[in-house]
Amino acid sequence: MEDNIEIEISETNRGNEQIIINKKHKFNFSFQRKDKSKIYRCTEYKTLNKCKSLIILNDKKEILKYESLHNHFEKENDVSISVAKHKIKEKIRKNSIPMDIKPKHIFNAVSQEMGLICPEYSTIRSQIIRNINKQFPPNIKSFDDIPIESKYYKTKRNENFMIFKNTDLIIFQSPFQAYLFSNYHKNIFADGTFYAAPKFSYQLFITRTYVGEFNMF
Repeated sequence: MEDNIEIEISETNRGNEQIIINKKHKFNFSFQRKDKSKIYRCTEYKTLNKCKSLIILNDKKEILKYESLHNHFEKENDVSISVAKHKIKEKIRKNSIPMDIKPKHIFNAVSQEMGLICPEYSTIRSQIIRNINKQFPPNIKSFDDIPIESKYYKTKRNENFMIFKNTDLIIFQSPFQAYLFSNYHKNIFADGTFYAAPKFSYQLFITRTYVGEFNMF
């Protein structure tokens, strides 16, 4: 077995575990044995190369066996893209407010961590945006999707926050939608609680209609 083997944990585009060896080769999870050790095969195993390289790790991610039988060129560029995508996914998952995530900002943060081996922004921009979109809750399609019972929650600032359901409730999926709504309806004003809600997807907008005859809301 080779000395000084560097292991890095990554993942495939489908979210399956992937092992990076020495920043040159990728190994996808194959199967788990009875002793809980896992076998990973080179990503070129199912290609025309039929690479027979494999690595076996125990449940502590320690190397039990490594067979370096690569019959193809090293894939440093391909590996760097995979690592960058994984690091970006991790940062996106840790952000509690997806709408605040700026694709270029998060790429720059990962780029500083990886240094010269980081791929160009243009090569993974679409993947970053897809990962951000996955963090948003599904769109509310009917009134029945709103919580049925009134219930008190606590915000991150320890303030009371109430979720309720009634026929006068208006749901906005983003602050931008509320902005458009208020612009096209001159007598409607909207207050947002996107940043005060107890958790993401529980955003409530309180609308107030101005009644000109009474000079009041």
